[in-house]
Amino acid sequence: MIDRRSLMASAVALGASAAVSGSALARGAKMKPIDPRFPEGFLWGAATAAHQIEGNNLNADLWVIENVPGTIFAERSGDAANSFELWPVDLDLVKGMGLNSYRFSLEWARIEPDEGHFSNAMLDHYKAMIEGCRARGLKPVVTFNHFTTPRWFAAKGGWHNPESPALFARFCDRSARHLAAGIELATTLNEPNLAGVIGEILPPQLLAGDKATQEAAAKQLGVPLYTPGVSLYIKDPKTYRANMMEGHRRGVAAIKAVRPDLPVGVSLAILDDQAVGKNSMRDQIRERYYNEWLRLARETCDFIGVQNYERKVWNAKGPLPAPADARRNAGGIEVWPGSLAGAVRYAYEVTKLPVYVTEHGVNSDDDALRQWLIPAALAELKRTMDDGVPVRGYFHWSLIDNFEWGFGYHHRFGLHSFDRETFKRTAKPSAEMLGSIARRNSL
Repeated sequence: MIDRRSLMASAVALGASAAVSGSALARGAKMKPIDPRFPEGFLWGAATAAHQIEGNNLNADLWVIENVPGTIFAERSGDAANSFELWPVDLDLVKGMGLNSYRFSLEWARIEPDEGHFSNAMLDHYKAMIEGCRARGLKPVVTFNHFTTPRWFAAKGGWHNPESPALFARFCDRSARHLAAGIELATTLNEPNLAGVIGEILPPQLLAGDKATQEAAAKQLGVPLYTPGVSLYIKDPKTYRANMMEGHRRGVAAIKAVRPDLPVGVSLAILDDQAVGKNSMRDQIRERYYNEWLRLARETCDFIGVQNYERKVWNAKGPLPAPADARRNAGGIEVWPGSLAGAVRYAYEVTKLPVYVTEHGVNSDDDALRQWLIPAALAELKRTMDDGVPVRGYFHWSLIDNFEWGFGYHHRFGLHSFDRETFKRTAKPSAEMLGSIARRNSL
């Protein structure tokens, strides 16, 4: 199984004709000097997701998938980083870096472990996290659903189920009534724009493997269709996407009904797609992978969350390979600092909404690459802001190395590493680099 952060770029690299030089794509030979200062109140944060760090999420849809015989997952999530117990340690890491915000997610499977049964104890757990942020001077940015859903939801077909929008809205309502008072910003869903389309550009064997794993889970549970929130294969993409979009609409309404002044948005995965030559495919790609959700965000959201890790250059036939001298991540994908600014510009162009970078980072065991990327990407982001794009915050993925879905623990995005036996966190030099920028609020 491929890491969702690398899916779009790695799969579409097939059939490229010629490398494009970095200089050919420079955004103009003469550029204004950057004002190094970020606006007062800019949010500097790190991001995590519940299933990827909490551990032993037994009621989650993926726990079944990870442990079913023949699974295509490299390993089970298991204890993860034990953050369900060690969340105060993680908040101390954020505070100690000099950041002023923390993005994390609620785990639906813990809050509603059985359909219609809501756990006050688990709601109190997340309330304690929100209050823990506030006590440390951190602004909590909360994702209501970061991919994983309860196993009972997946066993009902997941987002295929016509009841799914109402079920999600009920979860949002119950969670908001318990938690919304302390939240700074909320997002409904994480990268829903990938659902139902990502399979189009994957090798057939990957899709077949994911389908077989889902079928094995369905057989084990005695249900006709088992669709987890992290799925490459989706039986009926049109229905699935329509239900997710309606779930987002109802989720926003449910949260706003509890607290009308709480800013609510959605986080989308967006490459920096660039056009070269005549009849470039770029605009077709944008329409297929982003625009439906960007238009929905424009209608329903207070802000747009942008998640970017790479660029892709398109001619009339397909994507071009990266330059031969490109820096590359652990998956062999180009790491280009300008990609974040490009994705942000496009999201704002379509939505005209304030932007928060809800994820940006690099999969690498070489922290020197991360140390190079952070200031270089932030410089290009600030250039975009100087041009008038209203970027309000930056959240690096991720606070700590974690469970990266199908790849298990082999892909590392963290500003901190951790020992899987003792769970001790260790800061990487990149943590101090980002922290120093945040403390100055300036490059």
